[in-house]
Amino acid sequence: MRPEERDAAYLWDMLESARTVSSFMAGVSAEAYARDRKLQLAVERAIEIIGEAARRLSTAFKEAHPEIPWRAIIAQRNVIAHEYGDIKQERLWAVATRRVSELLEQLVPLVQESPPED
Repeated sequence: MRPEERDAAYLWDMLESARTVSSFMAGVSAEAYARDRKLQLAVERAIEIIGEAARRLSTAFKEAHPEIPWRAIIAQRNVIAHEYGDIKQERLWAVATRRVSELLEQLVPLVQESPPED
């Protein structure tokens, strides 16, 4: 797979996971999120996927799109994957309800509407 095809696949993964988070969080209050461990784990996993896909994007692609906070996205993934005992659910709720919607707005114009062929 050529680098631009890999980038397209990773962007698709990011978009789908961001849509999943957005769907899961629709209408969920911070209090409801704090009480729902299954929802927390599902959101954590989707945000981890977003960060892993962002990490794997080519440097050239990330440099071409500095408007997207790549380092912050990847850093959040690292906390979830490696410092899971330090996850602050209040922070993750804020990421899921605010930052993910911003990311969706940034990703939609960059992604084809059908998944890339493997």
